[in-house]
Amino acid sequence: MTSTGFPPAITAHCVCWIDQVCTVRNWTQVSAAVSSAASLKQVSNMAITGSGSLAVSLSVFVISAAFLPKGAAETVTVEGQNLATDNVSVIEGEMATISCRVKNNDDSVIQLLNPNRQTIYFKDVRPLKDSRFQLVNFSDNELRVSLSNVSLSDEGRYVCQLYTDPPQEAYADITVLVPPGSPIIESREDVVSEGNETELTCTAMGSKPAASIRWMKGEEELTGEMAVEETYDRMFTVTSRVKFSVTKEDDGVPVDCIIDHPAVKDLLAQRHLEVLYKPEVKIVVTYPEGLTREGDNLDLTCIAEGKPHPHQINWLRVDEDVPPHAVVTGSDLYIENLNKSYNGTYRCVASNAVGEAYDDYILYVYDAPTTIPTPTTNPVNTQDSRAGEGAPQKIDHAVIGGVVAVVMFAILCALIVLGRYFARHKGTYFTHEAKGADDAADADTAIINAEGGHNNTDEKKEYYI
Repeated sequence: MTSTGFPPAITAHCVCWIDQVCTVRNWTQVSAAVSSAASLKQVSNMAITGSGSLAVSLSVFVISAAFLPKGAAETVTVEGQNLATDNVSVIEGEMATISCRVKNNDDSVIQLLNPNRQTIYFKDVRPLKDSRFQLVNFSDNELRVSLSNVSLSDEGRYVCQLYTDPPQEAYADITVLVPPGSPIIESREDVVSEGNETELTCTAMGSKPAASIRWMKGEEELTGEMAVEETYDRMFTVTSRVKFSVTKEDDGVPVDCIIDHPAVKDLLAQRHLEVLYKPEVKIVVTYPEGLTREGDNLDLTCIAEGKPHPHQINWLRVDEDVPPHAVVTGSDLYIENLNKSYNGTYRCVASNAVGEAYDDYILYVYDAPTTIPTPTTNPVNTQDSRAGEGAPQKIDHAVIGGVVAVVMFAILCALIVLGRYFARHKGTYFTHEAKGADDAADADTAIINAEGGHNNTDEKKEYYI
């Protein structure tokens, strides 16, 4: 006997917890021990003389075991009886469900234990005083239990037990996921000039497992350097840094720090780039439209854009002085009564805090027209007033083609008329000696009948008709 009042064969297979619940480790061996007792009365007496709740709880178990069929200690596992369960991943604060499933159960008892090997459910009874565990389903083939408001302390390996001989166990690992807090994105400088390098840092704190970080600049993916730090409470802090050079096209472009974690979706932080760049300068001819001629007026406008906005715009004439009567008003240059001495390159220079830029206009003054010029609907738009000089006139190819066709038709008609004329006036050749030959019976008679005979050979004539 032990201090509990039970035979060692029974006590060796039970464990008593602080909450005074006795858990059976091996149903078959305890049943065999009960069967070996002298009588049910002896067992009951042992239960009564036992100490604490161990004696009370075990006495109920022993009484139930006493009614087992003879030979219950020699139970043989049914062939094909399998125990199965699944691993569970759950977000902190949500609910996890553990399912112990049995195939071809032979009425063996199913039990669920926590990572400390404490019984959560024995069949449909919950010995553990944790109301977060609730029975979802109990049958011969399944024991399904839910755990609400999951915390990190609930993480671990849970055990499904099936009381066969030998007992079967299946393990369900509960993994608790902790989403990171809102990411924080920081920049080395708030404003950066074009051509320089900037650095951004993104931090995701307090996650489990460690999060991963991606960078996007507009539609372009950037590559960052990531560092992971594990804290004392098994949580992780992840930091990523990215460096890149900027251009003026990057001004206002969003840069996204995207957090990838199994416990959260669509988590990101965003920052818009602010890029300073030197001015972009363009000269526009306001007047005249087309060629610049002597006596005309010239009006040029300088358009300059930059960040910050250009604070100064200057007009100058390259290698020469600006004409004395030229008028500069802000970004406009006005010159009246042009002459050829004004020919040259006129430059607009704009500057801001980042730098300066310029654009050129080449002036070439033509002679004044001697006749009234034909108005044109297609003025020349150019930065060089010489553009368009000597340009070929537009040729109407349709008119030329029509003239050629008429000429060819006339020639063809003339050839047809001449051919018909020569065909109708084709002549016959006769000699004087052959005159009268048509009336002669033979050649001799024809010669005799020939007018003048051979005696007039000196007067022979030939006719061409």
